[in-house]
Amino acid sequence: MVLRAPTRVYRHAVFDSSRWDEFVARPDDIVITTSMKAGTTWTQGIVASLLWPDGAAPGYVGELSPWLDARWVPIEDVLKMLAAQAHRRFIKTHTPADGVPIFEATKYVVVGRDGRDVFMSIINHWDKMRHAFTHLLNELAGPDVADMPIWNGDVHGFFDSFISRGSFPWEDDGAPWWSHFNHCATWWELRNEPNVLFVHYNDMLADLECEMRRIADFLAIDVSEQHWPAVVERCRLDEMREDAKKAQQLDLAFVGGADSFFYKGSNGRWRGVLTDAELARYDARVAEALSPEAAAWLERGRLVARVA
Repeated sequence: MVLRAPTRVYRHAVFDSSRWDEFVARPDDIVITTSMKAGTTWTQGIVASLLWPDGAAPGYVGELSPWLDARWVPIEDVLKMLAAQAHRRFIKTHTPADGVPIFEATKYVVVGRDGRDVFMSIINHWDKMRHAFTHLLNELAGPDVADMPIWNGDVHGFFDSFISRGSFPWEDDGAPWWSHFNHCATWWELRNEPNVLFVHYNDMLADLECEMRRIADFLAIDVSEQHWPAVVERCRLDEMREDAKKAQQLDLAFVGGADSFFYKGSNGRWRGVLTDAELARYDARVAEALSPEAAAWLERGRLVARVA
């Protein structure tokens, strides 16, 4: 049963939210959603480790948990793969809440991260994207969608765009990608729904096992105590980086493959890069886009800013 149908369509060179129109949900589906570079793959790995606590997952997490909105894999292929999966399905999306169907029985795990850390992580992600892959995205998007540019090395020029220009008429930041703050704001409206869980990158860094147990409880996944040490260890960033090296698609899309895709995984790299004036602009944009409670959570996480 659909509790809320999408009210907007997000068509970007990288993703297309209309691909959800053909999706048929199962009662125990899991959707993992972030704007981008906020812990998406990390959370997918956590869910996989919980679903297969003995470590016997039948494949790499990126293959088990497809990015449904991504343009470069035909939607027919994605839906066919999902239909064939006998295990509990967990699906990745970068679409804000107003662009995806909200199903009553589906569990949604929303992952957040300080926008300044996301900004720095996007720079590495963009810099390492192979030019041929960017050209492919633009070809698949067609003439009605703005081209994704090649990274030009201008950190401060990108920050100006990231904080003041949107890729959609209803967004005011994020370009040429999409709005980190709009993603948070749309999902924040659903924070008190029983099938929505907010998880923060900072909290996973601070106490991974605690956050994994929260996710397990939310998803009603029972993991025996004897398995917990290994379940958590598989989700350390270094372990996930090594596992990701098995995925050929990362090498096709990024120079350096998994090492580039995961990169440092650390926070605070914006210090000494963004100027005081840029940081003031960042604070002003956050105050415009988010409520004080949402802004506090997005910056610090649950352990400091309790979700209202």
